[in-house]
Amino acid sequence: MGGLFSRSRPEAPSPSLVDIKARQDAEAAAAQARKDAEDARAQITELIRSNQESQQKAMAAQQAALQAAAASQDQAHKEMMAMVQAERAANDARIQAEAAARTAGEEAKQRAAEAEQERKRTAAVQEQAKRDAQAAQEQAKKLQEAADEEKRKATAAQDAANAAKKVAEEEVKVANTAKEEAERKLKEGIQPVVTPTPEEVSAAKRKVQYREDLFHFAVAGVAGGGKSSLINAFRGLRNKDIGSAATGVTETTLAMARYASPNAEYPYVWYDVPGAGTLKIPDWQYFNAQGLYVFDCIIVLFDNRFTMTDIAILTNCRRFKIPTYIVRSKADQHIRNIMKDMGYDSDDDESEDQKKKLYQAARQQFIQQTRQSVKDNLENANMPDQRVYIVSNEPMLGVVKEKRPKKVIDEIELLNDLIGEAQTRRARRDAEVATIMKEK
Repeated sequence: MGGLFSRSRPEAPSPSLVDIKARQDAEAAAAQARKDAEDARAQITELIRSNQESQQKAMAAQQAALQAAAASQDQAHKEMMAMVQAERAANDARIQAEAAARTAGEEAKQRAAEAEQERKRTAAVQEQAKRDAQAAQEQAKKLQEAADEEKRKATAAQDAANAAKKVAEEEVKVANTAKEEAERKLKEGIQPVVTPTPEEVSAAKRKVQYREDLFHFAVAGVAGGGKSSLINAFRGLRNKDIGSAATGVTETTLAMARYASPNAEYPYVWYDVPGAGTLKIPDWQYFNAQGLYVFDCIIVLFDNRFTMTDIAILTNCRRFKIPTYIVRSKADQHIRNIMKDMGYDSDDDESEDQKKKLYQAARQQFIQQTRQSVKDNLENANMPDQRVYIVSNEPMLGVVKEKRPKKVIDEIELLNDLIGEAQTRRARRDAEVATIMKEK
């Protein structure tokens, strides 16, 4: 059968994988859309319900607010009425207070006026009292000043009197002391100290041929003390050598003798001073008569005893600030005499060892006796303690010649101290000269 409608339709093409995937996605999207729609409807329903609940709560809150407002309005009305009543009471109290204040003010003014009058009267009384007190104070001050001035004058007068009394007592004391000292010296045969005049000093220097570039040693003491022998030893000479000082058992020096050092390198000059008692000169005049005040150093030499002449020399040396050295000479002779007193006999056949022991014992005894004797004599003369040098001429000569003598006692120390004294005074003198030249 033929015809138009009998034509056969062309076959539809088979769906592809893409189409299948697109259809699946579309169906999934439709399903998700339906789910989302259902979720939206559920949310809308929940919102409607929540909104209704909120409206109900709002209506309840509004109702409560209306009730609270009504209560508050009622309370405000009550408070307003209370305020009106309080204001009325306050006005009444103010009116009463104003009336009382007017009355009190008038009374206060009256009292203030009375108080002012009383204050003025009191101030006048106080001012008068103040003026009276000030006048009394000034008067008292003047009286006190006058009393203080009188007291000061009295104190000054008392002090002056006490000072005058003290001076008078001191003068009396000095006078009594001087009197007692003069009487004591008169009894002891000691005469007053006489200070040489500048002319006498110049004459004494000319007499001894004093030179500023030399150091002048004076050896003084009683007659027969061995001064000349000691000077010879200091100069490195024996008693029999040419140029030596004359020596003897008796006093050989009747005039002061001057001996220069044999060695020109040594700027020392030695003076053999006549012994006291040989020139018919009293002890107290010995120092000035011999011009000992011009020497740079004085050796006080004694042999057997420490005498008043030695004390007079030491006292005057202290007065003139002249260094002194106390020396006991002839030690070897004295030690031999003590050995004899101990039983020594040169003719006996004693061992050398026994002789040495006896010598040491005699030597020690002599040294102790000499030092104690000098110390006692100085103490009795009210003079400070001073060292005594114990020497013999032979050992001293050996020391000067730079030998090593065996039987030395104080020879080395004495020579060193004398040279040291000379060098010290020379250095001091050079410094003084340099200062004078610099000032010029």
